[in-house]
Amino acid sequence: MNKTTYVIGHRNPDTDSIASAIGYAALKQARGENHVIAAMAGAPNPQTRYILDRLGIAEPYFLADVHPKVRDTLKRQPITVDRSASAYEALELFNKSGVRVLPVIDEERRPCGILSLLRLSESYLLPSHDKMRQVTVTSRSIARTLAGHYLTEGDISAPLTLNLFIGAMKEESFTSRIDGYEPGKLMVMTGNRRTIQQAAIERGVRMLVITGGHSLEDGLLEMAQKQGVIVLLTSHDTATAAWLARLSTPVGCLADGEFADIGVDKSLAALRQKLLGTNIPAVLALEGDGTLAGVATKSSLLAPLPYNLILMDHNELGQAVPGAEAVEIVEVIDHHKLGNTHSNSPISFTTSPVGSTCTLVARRYREWGVEPEQKIAALLLAGILSDTVILKSPTTTAADQQAVLWLEERSGLVAADFGRDIFAASSSLKNYGSFEKIVTADFKLFTHEKYSIGLGQVEVIGFEEFHAMKEGLLDALAEEKRRDNLFIAGLMVTDITTETTLFLVEGHTRIAHVMEYPQLEPHLYELKNVMSRKKQMVPHLLKILAKV
Repeated sequence: MNKTTYVIGHRNPDTDSIASAIGYAALKQARGENHVIAAMAGAPNPQTRYILDRLGIAEPYFLADVHPKVRDTLKRQPITVDRSASAYEALELFNKSGVRVLPVIDEERRPCGILSLLRLSESYLLPSHDKMRQVTVTSRSIARTLAGHYLTEGDISAPLTLNLFIGAMKEESFTSRIDGYEPGKLMVMTGNRRTIQQAAIERGVRMLVITGGHSLEDGLLEMAQKQGVIVLLTSHDTATAAWLARLSTPVGCLADGEFADIGVDKSLAALRQKLLGTNIPAVLALEGDGTLAGVATKSSLLAPLPYNLILMDHNELGQAVPGAEAVEIVEVIDHHKLGNTHSNSPISFTTSPVGSTCTLVARRYREWGVEPEQKIAALLLAGILSDTVILKSPTTTAADQQAVLWLEERSGLVAADFGRDIFAASSSLKNYGSFEKIVTADFKLFTHEKYSIGLGQVEVIGFEEFHAMKEGLLDALAEEKRRDNLFIAGLMVTDITTETTLFLVEGHTRIAHVMEYPQLEPHLYELKNVMSRKKQMVPHLLKILAKV
């Protein structure tokens, strides 16, 4: 069975990130890889929503995180034992399955205890002296274990502990042995011995088990009914029946009621802590409603995860979906600088200094001879136009321009018109709904030696709306800086018509002395002819950080 492969972009995804993930997953599926699914690590921004809605394409599967969970390594359909089952039935399960522990469940499949083979063995092989004669049974458990049937019945629905005596001696000797016990707590086991049967009935013992396939002697049935004695007949000989009677104890009486459990949605790290931090053989994994999902043991920690990742439009774990460091990454397609991605085995790693990851995906379609569906071609085209700002960004390359021409033919769209529609429909900052969403919609983290910086970017048509909102945006940047412990947090507001960026920044005050761009007012700089975060802004900031 193939693992599920999630094709996923970075956190706070932009159009290129989501479009490339959808496009590449569609390519994989067209090649027969049906286990490949497009995913996203955050909600689409207003621009991406407009594009998806216009093209009639559903959002990718949302993955808030990929931290391995208990459910990811759990074997379903665990071997269990009902709490009313006998110890004999539990031993049969241990023998057939080879497991060392059995969850004991109630009628609703909720665990009420755990039974280990070691505990069960100790209960029967090493009983204390005062318990050697005792057997704990219900009417159902002893009848099933002895394969017997009742001649007279009584209600022992709840487990009852009885003292077992074997009637294999003369009546006088036998009666002297049982005289010191309360009759209602006696079980007498004998064969076709009338004197023993009668003596037991006359004393009103709780249960009389007659072995060897025999029945009550003549005239004793009415007496047994009158005395309220339960009479059970079994074909086993007395020695076998006595041994089996001890194994007829319901496992609910033998199970350990204190056991470790964990929800299936909890992290694998939490399971590891439970298994390795205490001396327990297993942890019971529970569904949300408390029913048993499976049994986790130390071997569960070594089980392979049922999914892996293909990273699109990023290669640094700091930008990846949370938990990516614990999951196998099988492929990377990106157009950014190399970061700290690592793998335990060789993978396909495609990176190229082009303006859009969608350009690389379109190239892969051409290399593999696959024609994209019309709407997928349009989506890839949108990704390129968005990331290159309709091919105006300095990141634009000849490869991007060639990909646009190829995708225009297959989408039936005119790139320039489509690009203008995209930016016109999504340029209003009010579309984001809040200052925080404007800042974080396309917010990326970068590190340089001891410094961590965060940069968001939005494209607009004109700056009037921004100026009316800048105070609220500055407060949102301050909160982002505090939350992520950043040296600086900035927002690039890029006017695609004038190809100018206003850079709003919250951070170290000394940055003003080395910024090298005009400062319009505190926290705000004008960057003419700057449109690219990747090629222009980030390299510039990393350079000036060395001067701070």
